[in-house]
Amino acid sequence: MGRMFGTDGVRGRANADLTPELSMAVAAAAARVLAEADGTGPPTAVVGRDPRASGEMLEAAVVAGLASAGAHVLRAGVVPTPGVAVLTARSGADLGVMISASHNPMPDNGIKLFAAGGHKLPDAQEDAIEAMVRTGAEWQRPTGAGVGRVQDLPGGAGHYIDHLVSSLPHRLDGLRVVVDCANGAASAVAPEALRRAGAEVVAICAEPDGLNINDGCGSTHLTPLAEAVLTHGADVGLGLDGDADRLLAVDAAGRVVDGDQILAVLALAMREAGTLTRDALVVTVMSNQGLRLAMREAGITVVETKVGDRYVLEQLRASGLALGGEQSGHVIMPAFATTGDGVLTGLHLLARMAATGDTVADLASVVTRLPQVLVNVPVADRAAAASLPPVREAVAATEAALGESGRVLLRPSGTESLVRVMVEAPTADEAQEAADKIAAVVHAASPAPATTR
Repeated sequence: MGRMFGTDGVRGRANADLTPELSMAVAAAAARVLAEADGTGPPTAVVGRDPRASGEMLEAAVVAGLASAGAHVLRAGVVPTPGVAVLTARSGADLGVMISASHNPMPDNGIKLFAAGGHKLPDAQEDAIEAMVRTGAEWQRPTGAGVGRVQDLPGGAGHYIDHLVSSLPHRLDGLRVVVDCANGAASAVAPEALRRAGAEVVAICAEPDGLNINDGCGSTHLTPLAEAVLTHGADVGLGLDGDADRLLAVDAAGRVVDGDQILAVLALAMREAGTLTRDALVVTVMSNQGLRLAMREAGITVVETKVGDRYVLEQLRASGLALGGEQSGHVIMPAFATTGDGVLTGLHLLARMAATGDTVADLASVVTRLPQVLVNVPVADRAAAASLPPVREAVAATEAALGESGRVLLRPSGTESLVRVMVEAPTADEAQEAADKIAAVVHAASPAPATTR
């Protein structure tokens, strides 16, 4: 049986994989683990959710689980994931719980846990929670006055908006913005924050009905946003996902501005302001070589981590750095957030536009994205395949041929019997040819997994 907690909490199909019973057990175990670790009494927990229909059911289960273990619950309602992190820190709570499956389709849902201060829960505590849930051992339940109390957190979304707007170095007056809220958790928060910061706002996909979250919209489906930018003559479009922890953008011509380009814009702005600690930026191995070349040209050091915003966060905290993120649009600014925050990222991207008078296309042009090709190769042993001598030789030969004009990345899939061969090169044809050659070597050197009938 695999680990219950993935890189972003517990996730699955609501009421099938992620049941109310499991949600209640996870919440009760989280309260117990934190109470044991703290030793000062019952913990306080902030609970938020995105608007998908199953969130109503799972919120009830999570709240019941927390209260059954003696935790006091502050119910924040529908609020973005980074909003739960902010409210956890602001209220002095010991635990934050976000019920969301982020960019996943509506039938899915998930539980993300935050520690005090709004930071992601350490692996050791997640492991302790999982052990409690799996063993299902009897425990001493509080009764009477020991049962946790539940109350709503008044003005939670408003406090989060205050925090977002107060972070800005420059107002957004004069900018016309289309924001696609993915019919998700930021459907009210994002347009209001942008308007309060001075922008003229057109909100689309901001009418959640519990069923339409991420449905053909948001950061994973940017066509409606691009069309709306052109229709309204907007300066820029911002595309959030269902829980608003990531952001992609489109320029005035409807062209995508990805997370790598957004990171470059923010890194240069922060260096100019003197807030880019040690002139360094944290990215994952999947960031485009074009970002690395642009940062090298600008004298900014790039620090790499494994794929996943969790690892970016860990590196930022360990190194005391000020900016990091992923190509997918998770951008983390530790001065203002303890997790990826799409609305915050969008506000700061627009602030750079307003301060410089440049278009987002001009700002993003500092990064020339290299064509990237990804080939998946079925293998029996995904962990061993990349280290086989013929594969290492093929990769080394390709890297030598590309030099600084491209790169090669072999990465075993985290969930499937696959090795992912990624090549970036000056042209798409060169990238495809190199990826196909390496994939053929992987295929020849490592047998494919057995099939069953």
